[in-house]
Amino acid sequence: MKIAFSSDHAGFALKEEIKTLLAKEGHEIIDFGPYNEEPCDLSDYVYPASLAVAEEKADRGIFVDGVGYGSAMIANKIYGVYAAVCQDPFCAKLARSHSNTNVLCLGGKIIGSGIALEIVNVWMSTDYLSHVERYTNRVDKVKQIAEKHLKRLDEV
Repeated sequence: MKIAFSSDHAGFALKEEIKTLLAKEGHEIIDFGPYNEEPCDLSDYVYPASLAVAEEKADRGIFVDGVGYGSAMIANKIYGVYAAVCQDPFCAKLARSHSNTNVLCLGGKIIGSGIALEIVNVWMSTDYLSHVERYTNRVDKVKQIAEKHLKRLDEV
């Protein structure tokens, strides 16, 4: 699977750990930066990584900042991106199985690497429960909201 990565300076170290784990598992890593811990603006990296997911140049995205919410706010502005902040494996499982998220956002200042790697493992290995009508109805409603309020990439 192709995974788009981005972070800011606060999430850089954790991003590197996660990339190492997923590369060892055979996933293709597309790193949109940053490439060091120098102070930077999150949107400079999350925006292009989000576009890669939306344009299907990456299958999923994993974005790491200080708390995770900044990445999610940026990513969810892009048509076709469904990002969730997860701070434990249970939330990661539900974000995939119930909501079919394609971007995972983590807080490098909130969780340690041990729990973060477990969250990533759960999120990466959990399938969307597309055969459960209440989840597909819920996801379809979210998509209808996007259709109403977001521009498709080919309209931008």
